[in-house]
Amino acid sequence: MGRPTIPKDRMYHKFRLYGFLKNLRFFDPFIILFFREMGLSFFEIGALFSIRELATNFLEIPTGVVADAFGRRKAMLASFTSYILSFLIFYAAPGFWTYALAMVLFAFGETFRSGTHKAMILEYLRIKGIERLKVHYYGHTRAGSQLGSALAALIAAGLVFYSGSYRIVFLASVVPYVLGLFLFLTYPKELDGEVVRVTGAWRRKLAERLTLTGRDFLSMLRDPHTLKGLLHSAAFDGVFKATKDYLQPILKSQALALPVLLSLSPDKRTALLVGILYFFLHLGTSFASQNAGRVEAGLRSLPLAVNVTYLSGMALLLLAGAGEWLRIYGLAIAAFVGLYLLQNVRRPMMVGYLSDVIPQRVMASGLSVESQLKTLVLAMLAPAVGRLADALGVGPALMLVAGGALSLSPFLRVAASHGAPAPAKGAPR
Repeated sequence: MGRPTIPKDRMYHKFRLYGFLKNLRFFDPFIILFFREMGLSFFEIGALFSIRELATNFLEIPTGVVADAFGRRKAMLASFTSYILSFLIFYAAPGFWTYALAMVLFAFGETFRSGTHKAMILEYLRIKGIERLKVHYYGHTRAGSQLGSALAALIAAGLVFYSGSYRIVFLASVVPYVLGLFLFLTYPKELDGEVVRVTGAWRRKLAERLTLTGRDFLSMLRDPHTLKGLLHSAAFDGVFKATKDYLQPILKSQALALPVLLSLSPDKRTALLVGILYFFLHLGTSFASQNAGRVEAGLRSLPLAVNVTYLSGMALLLLAGAGEWLRIYGLAIAAFVGLYLLQNVRRPMMVGYLSDVIPQRVMASGLSVESQLKTLVLAMLAPAVGRLADALGVGPALMLVAGGALSLSPFLRVAASHGAPAPAKGAPR
């Protein structure tokens, strides 16, 4: 069977441009190194990540309701505005508690965005009658995101190299997010999805929408396929997000160990190695995302692909920790690269699997539930990993997390769906 044809119309390119702009986060390759430069311990860094995720968790349902009730385009505009304010605080006001405030604003951005844009893409595929291409299509749009990350890594490396500090990357990140605001103004109104208009004061509107959406949540959680899929996705993504940035101190150790560019300062040598590695890393993840559908086809079924990638990812994390512990930094870096590639093959598959078990009408809310579970996992893991890294070292911390995730794999194995759960009684149609 040949490769399916993806319709590359105007919205296809807008979706890819969104991903490209969203991933021009110049701070991503240097976030832990930035915090370490500011004098924070790994535990404090983990605590900041936890604050961000707890705020995200608290805000997830109400902001998801706003997206469903008032339109997804407005939710995306609110999201990018919150991101911009967060970046400005990181740049201008150093300190743990000001960083905590910036993390809360970042959480506002995440909660307004998470699930919303994916739901817009799935809504567009439904309108065009090409829902069967969801894994391939989402893989293509995610590839645009990774191309943005690749370019961001090179630009960020140049900024750090010439400024001598990691702080400048937050100011630079404001520019693409302002462009993103203008992009959302060009999205068609029909991508807002089903917007339920209710009469009365705002409190009554929100209460009614919460009730209706809550019924859908309960319906999803009562279905074993949906519940297992949500927990499975949250476990893998939570572990990945809690550990992925520890590649940065490993790269710094490798940069300092290399007998080259000795005339440069340690920070400049690190900036060059991090920028180059993350550039090629994101080029690889872009290719991986675009070929997610082919990998799924090679594994015969979507549930099997999801299960295999979970086990493979945790094995790679275990290997990365062992490499750092043994000071075989090349092995640790290679394992992390494999984990990044796997995550970007796996994510379109996971979205495709969840879209099979969540009703289309509440897709934005369903993906927000997934994101909420994921943030809970990360909120618990991030400070724990930081404390372990302070006490035992980065390598042993990664090994312990990977071992725990592998021990849970028998309980998180997903099976083929027999259909999405029925809509809750009384829910809007």
